[in-house]
Amino acid sequence: MNNIVDLTLTYTDSFAGFSKEISKTIDNDGWNASTLSFYSHCGTHMDAPLHFNVSNQTIDQIPVDHFVGKAWIIDMRTLGAKGLIQISHIPQDVLDVFQKGDSLVFWTGWSQFVNTAKYRNELPRISEELAHWCVLNEVKMLGVEPPSVADLNNIDEVTKIHQILLEGVVIIEGLTNLENLNSNCVELIALPLKIGGGDGSPARVIAIEKY
Repeated sequence: MNNIVDLTLTYTDSFAGFSKEISKTIDNDGWNASTLSFYSHCGTHMDAPLHFNVSNQTIDQIPVDHFVGKAWIIDMRTLGAKGLIQISHIPQDVLDVFQKGDSLVFWTGWSQFVNTAKYRNELPRISEELAHWCVLNEVKMLGVEPPSVADLNNIDEVTKIHQILLEGVVIIEGLTNLENLNSNCVELIALPLKIGGGDGSPARVIAIEKY
């Protein structure tokens, strides 16, 4: 038996960076259809190395096996606004069994602030030390609830942390619903749209708990 949890934010017209307009209607055209407009890094999304010119690799060129794997959920809800997530925050029992190719998801509870100034301006973020550790230990995917792994109001920090991680780690930002997981180890599946030349993409992300 599996517990499957959707970790993806819902896109609505009130969501920053997204809009949906009526394109066709049943009455006028015989079917309903919409025209969607996305900022490539809004909502639940993934980054490609091209995003910060780490390499020319685009979102459609990342091998699909990089989007599926075992992930450890790290409870960081006590960290607070603007906190730095360090290696020391990863529990020793996780470090003891962590294997290269595993993924990490940091549960900060931050998705409760979606579409507020706090969501963007006071986010907890990944430390430089942890970013280097993730690359060295071949973390496959790193997932966070805030819209970024770094302070969006500090271009130097944003650039440095992304450039470190994108040397080998798939970055997933804008996660939600982590409170619906019952264990700290899941199968994580994060699938971006296959956008040719894409610097990033919205993604549907799910976690599977196996019993």
